[in-house]
Amino acid sequence: METITNFSTRLIHRYLPSAFILALLLTAIVFVLGIFVAGQSPVQMVDYWGTGFPDLFKFAMEVSLVLLTGYVLAMAPLVQRMLSWLAGHASTPKQALAITIITSFVCYYLNWGFGMVVGAIIAREIGRRVAVHFPLIVAAAYGGELVRGPSSSIPLIIATPGHFMEESIGIVPMSQTLYAPWNLLLTGMLLLALLVFFLIQRQPEPIERLEDAGTGPEPHRATPADAPVDRIELSRWPTLLLGLFILTYLGQQFIRNGFSVNINIVILSFMALGLLLHHDAASYTEAVKKAIGATHGIVVQFPLYAGIAGMMTGSGLVTLLSNAIISVATPQSFPLLTFLSAGLVNLFIPSGGGQWAIQGPVMMKAAYALGADPAQTIMAFTWGDGWTNQIQPFWALPLLGVAGLTARDIMGYLLVWLAISGVLIAGTFVLLSMMG
Repeated sequence: METITNFSTRLIHRYLPSAFILALLLTAIVFVLGIFVAGQSPVQMVDYWGTGFPDLFKFAMEVSLVLLTGYVLAMAPLVQRMLSWLAGHASTPKQALAITIITSFVCYYLNWGFGMVVGAIIAREIGRRVAVHFPLIVAAAYGGELVRGPSSSIPLIIATPGHFMEESIGIVPMSQTLYAPWNLLLTGMLLLALLVFFLIQRQPEPIERLEDAGTGPEPHRATPADAPVDRIELSRWPTLLLGLFILTYLGQQFIRNGFSVNINIVILSFMALGLLLHHDAASYTEAVKKAIGATHGIVVQFPLYAGIAGMMTGSGLVTLLSNAIISVATPQSFPLLTFLSAGLVNLFIPSGGGQWAIQGPVMMKAAYALGADPAQTIMAFTWGDGWTNQIQPFWALPLLGVAGLTARDIMGYLLVWLAISGVLIAGTFVLLSMMG
C-alpha cells in the first residue's frame, strides 16, 4: 500500500494541473465531445456554455459564505481555545490523523457544508501542533467528504412530496435509502477503511508542516481617546445584538420545521456564532478580511463548471452516456452501472441535485423497465455522485482555501482512497444484487 500511495503521490505531483487549468481542460474535452459525439456545431456548444455559465452564481455565493463564516468562527478566541484543547489530545501523528478523520467524517455526515469547514479547521489546528505531514492530514480530513448523510440532496428530493419525479417514481422514504440497514453498514465500513488507510501511511521525509500561526486578529479595546464612531466600532453591542437577532430567527425556523439543516441554515449559524464570539465589529471584520482570500477558487471556478454542465446538458451528452449504460445493463448489474456512470458524469457536473435533475429521470425510467430495485438505484446514483468528489477539485476548493494548499498536494492520497472506497461501494451493490 505504501508503494502504491508513493507512486500515486509522485504521479499527481508531476502531471495534475492546477484546479483552474483542470476546469479549462474539462471544458475543452466536453466541447470536443459535444461536436464529434453529440453532433453539435461549435457555435451551439459555445451557446450552451454561455447559457449555463451563470447557473451556479447563487450556489457559488452560498459556498463562499459557508467557507467565510466558518473560517471567521474558527478565528474567534473561544473556538481557538476549544480547538487547542481538542488538538492537545493528539501527541502522535496517528492520534492526530484519527481525531481529524473521525471529527470531519461525522461533521460531513451531518451536513456537507459543516464538514467542509470543520474538517479544514481541525486539520489546520492539529497540523500546527503535531509533527504530522500537513498534506496528509488535510487529505484525511477531505476523505470523509464522500459520505452520504441527512443533507444528501438526492435522497431528500425523492422523499419530499411534490418532487419533480413524483408522478413516475412516487415518494421513496429515506428508510429505504439513507437509513436502510445495508447503507448504514456501508457508511460504517467506509469510516473504518478511511481510518485504516491513512493510519498506515508512512510520513515522507522531510515532513511538510503548516507554518501559519493561525491566530485570529487581536482585539483593540476602546479608550476615551477614541472618537465616538470608533467606540461604536469597538463596542461589544452591535455584533452581540445582530448575533442574537439571527439566533432568534434560527430558533423560529427549528420550531416550525424541526431540526432541518440546509446550506442557508449553516451559513446563518456560523455567522451568528462568529458575531457572538468575536469581541467587536472591528475584530469580526478583520477576521473576514483574512478569510476572504480563501474563497477565490470558488468565485472563479464554479461558473466554469456551470458552463461545462450547460454543454453536457444542452448537447445531450448526459443522455447519450446514460442510454449507453442502459443498453448493456441487466436487473442485477444496473445499480452497479448506475454508480459508475454517476461517478463519471460527476467529474463534469459536480452538483448532486443538478446531476440528478439531468440524469436521474433517464436512469429511473430504465430501472423500472429492467425491474431493478428503485431504492438501490437511487443510492447507487447518490454514492456515485459523492465517490468521484475525491478527485474532483471542485468540492476540495473550500478546504484547500482554508488549508492554503493546492489540489496537487493531496490528490495523490485521494486517488488511492478513491480506488479503495470504490471497491467497497461497488462490492456492496454487487452483493445486494446477488442477494436478491
